[in-house]
Amino acid sequence: MRSIWKGAITFGLVNVPVKVYSATEDHDISLHQVHDKDGGRIRYQRRCEVCGKVITYEHIDKAYDNGDKTVILTDEDLKSLPEERSREIEVVEFVPSDQIDPIMFDRSYFLEPDSKSSKAYVLLRRTLEATDRTAIVHFALRQKTRLAALRVRGDVLMIQTLLWNDEVREADFPSLGEEVRVSDKELEMSSALVDSFASDFTPDEFHDEYQAELRALIDAKLEQGDAVDTEQTFGEEPEEKEEGGEVLDLMEALRRSVERSRDAKKEAGPGTTATAAKGTAAKSAAAKGAAAKGAAAKGAKKPAASRTTTTKDAGADESAEAQTRKKKSTA
Repeated sequence: MRSIWKGAITFGLVNVPVKVYSATEDHDISLHQVHDKDGGRIRYQRRCEVCGKVITYEHIDKAYDNGDKTVILTDEDLKSLPEERSREIEVVEFVPSDQIDPIMFDRSYFLEPDSKSSKAYVLLRRTLEATDRTAIVHFALRQKTRLAALRVRGDVLMIQTLLWNDEVREADFPSLGEEVRVSDKELEMSSALVDSFASDFTPDEFHDEYQAELRALIDAKLEQGDAVDTEQTFGEEPEEKEEGGEVLDLMEALRRSVERSRDAKKEAGPGTTATAAKGTAAKSAAAKGAAAKGAAAKGAKKPAASRTTTTKDAGADESAEAQTRKKKSTA
């Protein structure tokens, strides 16, 4: 990994030099646009609306338009701001960890000690662990003032940038104010459904199936050229279900869901997580679907056989009729 920023955590008179690294990465396959007729790459040009010329990056500045006038801000203007010059991650306060709403979390960064002695780094880490507190910090990164949560993950300190309070929307839906009656029996059955899916969260069990199939499609095209039947490679698209079908009773839906989840766990075997059981159930359903398709295919061949039999019978009838005519003419 390559550090993206260097600075120091400061709280009181304590100074902890650190390097900042991105803690996450995007695994999505990068796609670009091409012309469908010849495969030519589609590119976008940074063209000036006034002179019509294509402008290179070194001649591009940022600007703010208030509707009547445009204010141009150069790199020197932005660097003159005091926050941009600061290289400090200032601790504002230490708060109970459960007081931070997860909806406010944005990007995550690892912090590496950046001094000959990591004692101050370890001291801060152990203090946060012992007090079960999260430090709210304030710093500047990439020309923006950031609010972040400084916390411990394993043996490393990390910061997670936070959204500002006015960036989090309120969920103001009229339907939330409606009075809804939920019976004790429905709540009991719903709780049973939750218990049937109960498990410990294991991130390794979850995979991005869309990206895996996209990679397989790309590999198939590389091996076979563009003449690839996508439906043949990955199967037909599932038919969309028509809306307005039968609406199941809530209790009946909960009961069926609980039974299905329990059956999946029994089929998967003891000690299997809910996620693994769900995968086993899906494979079983797929196998049943394949068997059904095979039976349908066999059934589809039978009419052809009956047609053959009919043809033979017709031939036999014609032969008998010819022999009768022959006997009559002889007589």
